[in-house]
Amino acid sequence: MRSPSHFTSPMWRGPATNVHFVLPADVDDPGSPSGGNVYDLRVGAGLNRLTVAGDWPIPHDVTALRQTLARIPDGDVVLLDGLVACGLPEVVVPHARRLRLAVLVHLPLADETGLDAETARLLDAKERQVLRAASAVVATSPTAARNIKTRHGLDHVHVVVPGTDPAPEAPGTDGVSHLICVASITPRKGHDLLIRALRKIDHDWRLACVGPLRPFREQLPEDDRVSFLGPLTGEALTSAYAKADLFVLASRAETYGMVVTEALAHGLPVIASSVPDALGDGGLLLPAGDEKAFEAALTRWFQDQEFRAELKAKALARRVHLSTWDESTEDLRRVLASLRP
Repeated sequence: MRSPSHFTSPMWRGPATNVHFVLPADVDDPGSPSGGNVYDLRVGAGLNRLTVAGDWPIPHDVTALRQTLARIPDGDVVLLDGLVACGLPEVVVPHARRLRLAVLVHLPLADETGLDAETARLLDAKERQVLRAASAVVATSPTAARNIKTRHGLDHVHVVVPGTDPAPEAPGTDGVSHLICVASITPRKGHDLLIRALRKIDHDWRLACVGPLRPFREQLPEDDRVSFLGPLTGEALTSAYAKADLFVLASRAETYGMVVTEALAHGLPVIASSVPDALGDGGLLLPAGDEKAFEAALTRWFQDQEFRAELKAKALARRVHLSTWDESTEDLRRVLASLRP
């Protein structure tokens, strides 16, 4: 656990209030980068970071979380990552009477791909108890906020969208053939659907898949034109974007889709699903889980120069209006400041 560092913003009036951020222990693991982890690290800069180890969202041992919450002084503001908090109402809810709790929801627990109906129902019920007990709920997109409000009957949901770092425009290769997908290799990200759609298209394409190599990798269709590069960060990731002509993401569900704004920051055309808020009018949004729609859109991409130019122009137009991380951090601080005594 890291040494305490207290966060005070000019927006806090009166006595300084300690703000703690409880989040998974692997948040800064370079081998498992994710949009949620990046978000936590960027908007949580300056907060008293309290990391807890566990097999979230329902770990076998909840001692670490119990002890972490118990050590926080009465009246302090506590931001909890939803992955840590939402599956454990029996641990979290009792503290709502003495702490000012805010819960950050990256993805509702029941929306994870591959859950059986009973598990999804149980997780949804647990999450509802936690979020109703919290003083504030933070969602990472307007669409996610509406979903959370509706499914859990809440009215205290705030939106803090992810930011984006400025990036050099990607030069690409031939302007057509080299595609990139940045996402963990999990069923929710739709690599299986994307690869099946591409294999039906008569074009000499290449697909670079960037992201942690999960066990789902073994279930994907084999194709020599698909390369799995593993997790990349920094200059290695920038280099991967620079070699791409098109960004593709076939997610079955997303709360926001930070990789889409990251691609747009590089000026890359985008064809994706489940990311309406991140994409905006910056590319082509397709129905989630629709393999035929991806096949049709990608066929058009390879065959239609005007379509490619249109998507490129949309990406460049959206690029100049992306939110910054400074703006995201200020939005979150405003929410947390509203919870002070």
